[in-house]
Amino acid sequence: MTDLTITRLSASDAGFDDALSRLLAWDDSVDHQVNESVRHILREVKLRGDEAVMEFTAKFDQLEVASMAELEISAARLEQALDAIPSEQRDALEAAADRIRDYHQRQKQDSWQYQDADGTVLGQRVTPLDRVGLYVPGGKAAYPSSVLMNALPAKVAGVGEVIMVVPTPAGVVNDMVLAAAAIAGVDRVFTLGGAQAVGALAYGTETVPAVDKIVGPGNIFVATAKREVFGTVGIDMIAGPSEILVICDGNTDPDWIAMDLFSQAEHDEQAQSILVSPDAAFLDAVEDSIRKLVPTMERGEIIARSLSDRGALIQVKDLDEAAAVSNRIAPEHLELSVENPEQLVERIRHAGAIFMGRYTAEALGDYCAGPNHVLPTSGTARFSSPLGVYDFQKRSSLIGFSAAGAARMGQVASVLARGEGLTAHARSAEYRVDMNRDQ
Repeated sequence: MTDLTITRLSASDAGFDDALSRLLAWDDSVDHQVNESVRHILREVKLRGDEAVMEFTAKFDQLEVASMAELEISAARLEQALDAIPSEQRDALEAAADRIRDYHQRQKQDSWQYQDADGTVLGQRVTPLDRVGLYVPGGKAAYPSSVLMNALPAKVAGVGEVIMVVPTPAGVVNDMVLAAAAIAGVDRVFTLGGAQAVGALAYGTETVPAVDKIVGPGNIFVATAKREVFGTVGIDMIAGPSEILVICDGNTDPDWIAMDLFSQAEHDEQAQSILVSPDAAFLDAVEDSIRKLVPTMERGEIIARSLSDRGALIQVKDLDEAAAVSNRIAPEHLELSVENPEQLVERIRHAGAIFMGRYTAEALGDYCAGPNHVLPTSGTARFSSPLGVYDFQKRSSLIGFSAAGAARMGQVASVLARGEGLTAHARSAEYRVDMNRDQ
């Protein structure tokens, strides 16, 4: 077992801000070699389409096929997977899907418009994207929850076609992932992964249709590819390592809190788990729980490395200061394990998802609470939001001037346009003013 060292910080220490900055620092710069490799793959996919995709799939996923048709999974195969998984898994997926769908239906935005006194109509038309691509990680781990969280908001938004890609190294297919795709109503599924899958979705090939937006998590090659194709297509976000911050008043079972910290630390060594409390004795108790429970965990080595490298127990003077520390961090997941979470949440300005009360484990949000688990990381909750239906809708402004409105506002536009030296703009507006005068 990796030696476990746990960082202890106090917000009252003179060097706290610098220590916290060092703790939060995460290098998201892309290795030059990774960048060049991804650009090469994307360029080849853009130029050679299916042929390049099949070559890279053979190279990176050890999956050789004679045609792209072999890399598409039929709707019948999705239904077969749904029938094949144990009934408790199917029931769990369907229960989670129902909650996720119900929550996201409340996010759907509708078109609106209003009319000025002179008859001018203004408004906004809200329409879904035509086609989106969903990247689902494959290989060592399977993420059916990611299928539900990404596909269902798109379907609620009314997206015309959802295309899913999932790598299947050496041809190993995960039935739970396929079953989740069936439940979520994914339209087409391709067994593709890596930068080549992102390129196929962004540029389109003879077989894979080009999409308007790509969503879903992936490794460094996938994240780098999404960064590269942004502009050709939309993307959801560039996600960093998983994060959890727990604010506790000292009255929750220390074992519960330790396991909540583990729930993110087990993702990978770069994940970050932080506990903030005004109760020093409670911090000691949680540290004891951590040391007791880590050896019992299947992913104990990863948890120990994550907590040692990027975890911390932070003492504050009170819950107000705890909220201030949390806002400084802007965590992906924030647990308010306190007596009155409704009162404390009013002090929280920056967090991807807020879990309120002692019984609300972050893990519930990962799977079945309802809100999306695709969340801003690395402090980007200061300006970003969870994935939602709004990410799959776009807005067009509606502007319809009456003759009277064109005459009135045309004079305003004329003055502003001539002030900018754009006389064609001015005269375009003035024609409508003059026409109104002639009537």
